[in-house]
Amino acid sequence: MSGKVLVAGGGVICGIGLHLDACLGSFASMRPGMAPMQYLRSVHKDTFPVAEVKADNDTLAQMAGLPKHTSRTALLSMIAAKAAWESTGLGYLTNYRAGFISANTVGGMDKTEDFMNEFLPDNAKGHLRGVVNHECGAVTELVADALGVKHHVSTISTACSSAANALMYGSRLIKNGIVDVVIAGGTDALTRFTLNGFNTLMILDQQKCRPFDDTRTGLNLGEGAGYVVLVSEAVAAKLPNGAWCSLSGYANANDAYHQTASSPEGTGNYLAMKGALEMSGVAASEVAYINLHGTGTQNNDVSEGTAIVKLFGQDVPPASSTKSFTGHTLGASGGIEAVFSALAVKEGIIYPNAQFTTRMKELPFSPVTTFSTGNDLPHVMSNSFGFGGNCSSVIFSR
Repeated sequence: MSGKVLVAGGGVICGIGLHLDACLGSFASMRPGMAPMQYLRSVHKDTFPVAEVKADNDTLAQMAGLPKHTSRTALLSMIAAKAAWESTGLGYLTNYRAGFISANTVGGMDKTEDFMNEFLPDNAKGHLRGVVNHECGAVTELVADALGVKHHVSTISTACSSAANALMYGSRLIKNGIVDVVIAGGTDALTRFTLNGFNTLMILDQQKCRPFDDTRTGLNLGEGAGYVVLVSEAVAAKLPNGAWCSLSGYANANDAYHQTASSPEGTGNYLAMKGALEMSGVAASEVAYINLHGTGTQNNDVSEGTAIVKLFGQDVPPASSTKSFTGHTLGASGGIEAVFSALAVKEGIIYPNAQFTTRMKELPFSPVTTFSTGNDLPHVMSNSFGFGGNCSSVIFSR
């Protein structure tokens, strides 16, 4: 494998904005996206705040240019992927050998849940179009067809590290000359199944989540989609406004400690971050900002923080969890945070950690709590750590 892989653009839709500029406005004005459920129907509506995308399915379908009966997961995917490609200024996607590598964990489950509400009382009711795109790969293929991607289409589903792993796979496709451009990232919509599952694990906060805060009591779920456009050096030379940055390093490690918990000493987290640095040729001291996985659960933040201290020592760079704004978007999180991190290199952005008040007693550092631009950020690390110990870290470089 040879040659640089560059980030040509990116697109996001999530609980703090229908597009990237809106998200930046929410960060700058300290407006997290968590609120009582408006679109997801659940018995927990008044118990758990969530970071929903602030639009109903009809509005999203219009934005995506897809039929109204399309799953919310696919609608979010199409909107963000289309925005990512348009941000590059490269013209028609069909002019390139293109790949679409998209992550998700729920597939079209939002539509399946609606179908089952009608079907279970009377098996003569319910539209089959509500279940035909249930599985995760169907969402990817539906969006790839709408985008006109024909050279390579794949779905990644490795829990919360899914979208980061999509970037790794996309980079390898380009480095091996299989495609010239890849739209890589992830999407996930809120579903009752997901909400109930996390509630069973007893890791949902009934208030706005507080990642890396000593008073944290859990996470808030969110939804959305985020994609970066990865390109070869040859394609990057055609960019009208230049590349955002390069994807200089990445690594995946699995500590296999527990089905849902990270190892207390952060073994997988440490190995992923260390491997990403080694691939990029960047020293830990050169990392200028870390976009933390930072879910706000007791286990996650201790595990990630312990691994960071092991790797960076007492000189931990500025770090924050954007999940304190977007909620945990599961399979989409690594994609959304990749866009934020790549843009951080380009614009010198450091994002704030909302709701923070008290440093964790286990760690010698606190997250950044203010939004700033114009910082010198030659290298930015983004962490995505999933269930089962599937840990991924990526490095974006100027």
